[in-house]
Amino acid sequence: MCGGRAAIDEVIFHSDRGSTYTASSFTVLCRDKLGIRQSMGRVGSWLDNAAAESFFSTLEHEVLSRHHFTTRAEARSVVLTWCHEFYNISRRHSSAAMTAPNDYEHAATQPVENPEAAR
Repeated sequence: MCGGRAAIDEVIFHSDRGSTYTASSFTVLCRDKLGIRQSMGRVGSWLDNAAAESFFSTLEHEVLSRHHFTTRAEARSVVLTWCHEFYNISRRHSSAAMTAPNDYEHAATQPVENPEAAR
C-alpha cells in the first residue's frame, strides 16, 4: 500500500534538485519500478518547494520534536500513523480551503452537478 492507497496512479513526485533526487538510480526507481513521474523546481525558486517545506516543518514540530524513537520501526509507525490518520484525514490546511487533504481531493474530483451555477 502506498500513501494509504492500494496503487500509485499518475503520481507526480516534486522535489528540489538535491543530489538524492537527481541521482540516476533514484530516477530509475521512480520511473521504471514505481511508475512515478518526477518533477523538480527551478534553480533558485523557493516557491516551488513551499508545500513540501511546510509539510516537513509541520512534521518536525508536531511529531518528531515530541517523540524519542528507540527504533526505526517505531519512528516509521508513528510518522505513518500521523500522516494517514491525522494529517490527511482531519488536520485542516489553509492551502486546501481549511479542509483536510482527503476531503479537498474528494471534492475536487467530483463532477459539478450544475455547470451553469458554477459560472
